[in-house]
Amino acid sequence: MTLNTIQIILGLISFGFVACETVVDPRLEVAEPIMVVDAWVNNLPQPQVVRLTMTQPYFENSLPPGVTGATVTVVDSNGKEYFFEESVSDPGAYVWTPPTGEVFGETGLRYTLTILAGSASYQSSTVMGRVPPIDSITFRKEDGNQFVPDLYLAEFWAVDPVEPGDTYWIKTWKNGRLLSKPAELNLAYDAAFSRGGNFSGVNFIAPIRTAINPFDQDKNGNLLSPYVVGDSLYVEIHSLSEAAFDFMVQVQIQTDRPGGFAELFSTPLANVSSNIESLTPGKKAVGFFNVAAVSGLGRKFSSLDDVTKK
Repeated sequence: MTLNTIQIILGLISFGFVACETVVDPRLEVAEPIMVVDAWVNNLPQPQVVRLTMTQPYFENSLPPGVTGATVTVVDSNGKEYFFEESVSDPGAYVWTPPTGEVFGETGLRYTLTILAGSASYQSSTVMGRVPPIDSITFRKEDGNQFVPDLYLAEFWAVDPVEPGDTYWIKTWKNGRLLSKPAELNLAYDAAFSRGGNFSGVNFIAPIRTAINPFDQDKNGNLLSPYVVGDSLYVEIHSLSEAAFDFMVQVQIQTDRPGGFAELFSTPLANVSSNIESLTPGKKAVGFFNVAAVSGLGRKFSSLDDVTKK
């Protein structure tokens, strides 16, 4: 094959690639904005925030606008009222600041959220579930090989209550940074993954205990040990209502997308559930309201003496 022939073939291939490029400018139907309620309240001794925003067009590249001028209250089943005051510096944020020595809520009580925004009103109700204490955090070593370095893994230890039906969201911070990737969303139904597993009254199963480990890579794509000497971690268990658990499972399915060829077999994208009810005809709302009890424990990986011996 001559040089001229090769050049002609390459030219034709290049032309083919250029000729196949098509600019797609999708025209999406304009939908009326609706209220988005982000109301994940807990009993930690810190300000609690309910955030109200409005939906916006899919291709909008700015943050969703906050809803101002609303009235946000929560009332428990004993009649106690919590008033969330509108933030001056953060539009759309409504804050309840606990008095000294007080926290939000009590396990087992029902809480009703009411939102008045303009001529529309919205409501939601949930119960604060119980949460087990975290007994301890341990470190162990997994010996490496020619492909993987030595790995130092952490585990948290907690026993789910004997009665079934408890649901949780386990959050982890490494060196003060929340593990927030979709694949790092750690949910539990009793001590396992899903309802019907008959895992109540026991330690959380190993895949949940070890899901507090971040598996990151260096710039060359080499796996890094989740923890090394000097690292610290902090783990919290947040109680969820069953509806909130189902919501978070749906969020995980929609956000943890594998990409590439595997995406062909993924669950199709769909709207997730909501427990926000509109009391005004013609008005809609999405989002979620959950009131969580929280237990937490932290530990620093101070030295190799912290590693549990096999």
